Amino acid sequence: MRHRRGARGSMFTWRIMMHKTQVFALRAAWAALAVFAIVASQAGAAGAPGGKSPAAAPGDNRLLQEKERAAISVLQSGAPPAKAAACKQLAIYGTKDAVPALAALLPDAQLASWARIALEAIPDPAADEALRDAAGKLQGRLLVGVINSIGVRRDAKAIDLLARRLKGDDVEAASAAAVALGRIGGAAAVEVLEPLLAGGPAEVRPAAAEGCVLCAERFLADGNRAEAVRLYDAVRKADVPQQRRLEAIRGAILARQAAGVPLLVEQLKSPDKALFRIGLSTARELPGGEATDALVALMGETTPDRQALLLLALADRGDAKALPAVVKAAASGPIQARTAAMGALERIGNASCVPVLLDVMLSGDAQMAQMARATLAKLPGPDVDAGLAASLPQAKGKVRQAVIELAGQRRVVAALPAIVGCVEDADAGVRTAAVDAIGALGEARHAADLVRAIQKTGDVQEQAGIEKALMAISGRAGAACAAHLMPLARSDDRALRVIALHALATAGGPDALAAVKSAVDDKEETVQDEAVRTLSTWPSRWPDDAAVTAPLLAVARSAKKPQHQVLAIRGLLQYVQGAKNLQDAERLARVKDVLPLVARPEEKRIVISVLGGIAAAGSLDALATLAADPAVAEEACAAIVNLAASTGGTSIPADQRRKSLQTVLDKSKSDATKKKADDAMKAIR
Repeated sequence: MRHRRGARGSMFTWRIMMHKTQVFALRAAWAALAVFAIVASQAGAAGAPGGKSPAAAPGDNRLLQEKERAAISVLQSGAPPAKAAACKQLAIYGTKDAVPALAALLPDAQLASWARIALEAIPDPAADEALRDAAGKLQGRLLVGVINSIGVRRDAKAIDLLARRLKGDDVEAASAAAVALGRIGGAAAVEVLEPLLAGGPAEVRPAAAEGCVLCAERFLADGNRAEAVRLYDAVRKADVPQQRRLEAIRGAILARQAAGVPLLVEQLKSPDKALFRIGLSTARELPGGEATDALVALMGETTPDRQALLLLALADRGDAKALPAVVKAAASGPIQARTAAMGALERIGNASCVPVLLDVMLSGDAQMAQMARATLAKLPGPDVDAGLAASLPQAKGKVRQAVIELAGQRRVVAALPAIVGCVEDADAGVRTAAVDAIGALGEARHAADLVRAIQKTGDVQEQAGIEKALMAISGRAGAACAAHLMPLARSDDRALRVIALHALATAGGPDALAAVKSAVDDKEETVQDEAVRTLSTWPSRWPDDAAVTAPLLAVARSAKKPQHQVLAIRGLLQYVQGAKNLQDAERLARVKDVLPLVARPEEKRIVISVLGGIAAAGSLDALATLAADPAVAEEACAAIVNLAASTGGTSIPADQRRKSLQTVLDKSKSDATKKKADDAMKAIR
């Protein structure tokens, strides 16, 4: 896992450099929105007859000044909640004109923090003067707040004032002053802070160390690495809390750059867990091959658990120099390190790792084999795919099988020609892997290869695997597969003819439909049964397969087996109900075709369900006829009421609806249904 930085030092530069930037950016954003509102309103006016072009910046400035004046007025007379809101406004619109009103709030315990937010943001020296003046008068937490704001603004003129506060009895104020000096930075601040590392009060020393680290961060950001190193070293050797020393250690390593590697190694060898963790964190940040070499060298000198953490750090560094060591760790050694190495290879590995990972995958160690397989599947880089494709012709046995499986997982289309050649391999495992990969990657033309293979094997399990692959290709390629499947449909083996029916139904299209229709008259009863089942569940690929209704109706009319007739009727009704592009008139015509053939209550209920969704007079007539059958009368009556009262049903002539509703009143035995029919009848009148 990625090590979280233990040192706060990594955040110090951000805190120094970004705070004011963010506030000023916020001010600019709000000002821009205000300007946009003005321009938009004036542009609207300009669009009217006699309109003028938008005013320039002076008008915009007037709006901002008005907002500032309004906020200042609130500060001088409003209630505390309103004053707090006004301070937030002044953080956006405020100028030096707002400073006196804001400064007056600094002694107010409720509003001081709101006032400081605005003062920190106002880009004028007057805000600095106000804060310095308040720092000479306030005490306690109010003083601490002002000192913090001085630090945020990095007011170099406040250094003497802050230095005096370091010597006071107020520990909180002294500590705040030390941190503020660090934020201000520079030689003058260091001159005040550094002596405190050795001779300052114990209570203030941690803050002095923090201030020194902040100063060092500033030196480093300004390119003064020598002074940054000197100051970091002073902190890490001082008698200060460990957290401060950890921050300084990190900074000292990074400031030294390549020369910091020995200090980095010292931490990584330390038995102290905190020092080791800061070493790991800093190792991820320190650039250069020297650091990579040092981590690799440590791999052979440390414990397995630390080896694993070093491997993760190497992965985070992303340096290719570490790859041989990571591959070696993945191949053998403690399980913790091997596991970490596998994860590292997923990020920095390349094609050179494939042979080693294949060896691990085939080593017999189930746990490591699984990890190696997962790593191979995720190994980055197109060269890995090219390497797998190139290695396949030479691979044998288990290696060949593994490479094919990986090619399928990684979707290496370039390997398909070699994979197709393995469909008839002597090794059953290779054949199975090849079929699965073709199913995952193949196109319509590859269906022909699978058809040839299935015709040559008598193994039922292999046939099932090939059928699955054919279904996958047919689902992707559609009707283009039909021609390649025809040899199976004409096979002497009835099992293969059944497989053909399944694949043809998945492919769809007129040729596939014709072949399945022909199979209804197959010489084998089992193939006939499967053909009828296939037709009854034919996919509705509009408009190519709309013709399925004709063979279904033919089976429904002429089937010798009642089971075939039932399947055909159900299939036809389900098609009519599910085909979204059929118009109501077409749906009704199809239902009327099959209605005379419907004998069982089960199919009649399906008819009722279909008719209930067709807003046409003929639907009500057919439903009224079905209402005469006691077995389905209540279902038919309920469908009549729903259709007659529906929005779509209003397109049916009123007389027709009244007539059908009267049938419900005459036939239904349900009081609830009769009540709905009576209400619908009254609504029509």
